[in-house]
Amino acid sequence: MAYDDTTFRRPGDETTQSDPAAYRRRVQYDDDTAGNTLDQSLRNPVTTGAIPAAEEDGRDRLGIHLSWEVMLLVVAAVIGFLLQREDSAALQRPALDALLVTGAAIGLLTLGAGLTLRAGVPNLALGPIALAAAMQYAENSDKGLAQAIVPAMIIAAAGGLAAGVVVTVLHVPAWAATLAASFAVIVYIQLRPGPVEVQGDWDPTSQAFLLFGGVALLAVLGAGLGAIGPVRRFLGRGRPTGDPARRRGVAAAVPAILTLLFSSLFATGAGVLIAAGADGPIAPETGFEWTGIAFGLALLAGTSAYGRRGGIFGTLFAVTALTLFLRYQTLRDLDIALFAIAGALCLAGLVVTRFVESYGSPYSARTPEEWNAAPSGAANWSPTLPETWNTPATPAPRSDRWDDGPWGANR
Repeated sequence: MAYDDTTFRRPGDETTQSDPAAYRRRVQYDDDTAGNTLDQSLRNPVTTGAIPAAEEDGRDRLGIHLSWEVMLLVVAAVIGFLLQREDSAALQRPALDALLVTGAAIGLLTLGAGLTLRAGVPNLALGPIALAAAMQYAENSDKGLAQAIVPAMIIAAAGGLAAGVVVTVLHVPAWAATLAASFAVIVYIQLRPGPVEVQGDWDPTSQAFLLFGGVALLAVLGAGLGAIGPVRRFLGRGRPTGDPARRRGVAAAVPAILTLLFSSLFATGAGVLIAAGADGPIAPETGFEWTGIAFGLALLAGTSAYGRRGGIFGTLFAVTALTLFLRYQTLRDLDIALFAIAGALCLAGLVVTRFVESYGSPYSARTPEEWNAAPSGAANWSPTLPETWNTPATPAPRSDRWDDGPWGANR
């Protein structure tokens, strides 16, 4: 009897006989199975319904983002053309300086919203924080720029850190924790009996190009870093997946806390610019309209509402378009409420999110149904095929058995 008799072969050995590497892989698999050293979910990801991490974290398609960003650039150019036609001096200095300062303030808010969306911990307190910082600056700007800004930065950083600790320690949704924080900030704002006049004389328009250029550079560099796989996965560790009650560990707590802290600092900077460039007193309102504008612009820029995905130049183009539109609607006396603009931006941003999620998913992403589907040309495919490798097969009758020949017993 030969050792390679078909009777003693296992299914699939015909293919591995001519491929030593495949045979070694098969032997290694059998040893792991016999020793029960491999986790069942790793040996058979199909039956558990789990999709490997490499599939979920594959390279995103940037084509949909770049295509949408070209459209945003066209929209910004059209609004700029209409503004130029309405007022030929609107895009010339000194009017341009005021536009750049406004764009820098809106850009900082949008950066904070986009950062927290990418991390899966949306900070709904951005608007109230910006308004509180504006009032703090208005009341104390006559004491010096540093004395007016530094306390606001410290309080904002402490608030963002506290919100991050609450989110990670209690393992609760960030939108709920930051919504509660925004109510506390609004109470601080409404303790003022009336509008507050800006006491200082610092004019940010003298550094308008520097301010807007810094925000634009920060937006593009941040988006570029977010397109790198390891960075994207690090930021997205806090996104809710699977069981919401399961804690994600320290690796998820770090990006959540950092993004909430930095977004609060961005909102504080935006509030200072809003107050310093204001033409009149700062009214004690809620600031939620700025939260809506920030998140609406972040979504419109291509940042997914589900987190992780985002473009490169979308934030810069969306902020530019809105800044030009705000000036245009003022010249035309359209008198559109900021809450209405925020609602329209959020609605349009949700539509963009649907396109980004539909056409920006990785090429290798598969659903559990696709994993369990039969491969082409495999009529007898079974999702439990690895287990059938260890099942003895019924040997097929052979016509070349040595005892059926002239020397056999039946002769």
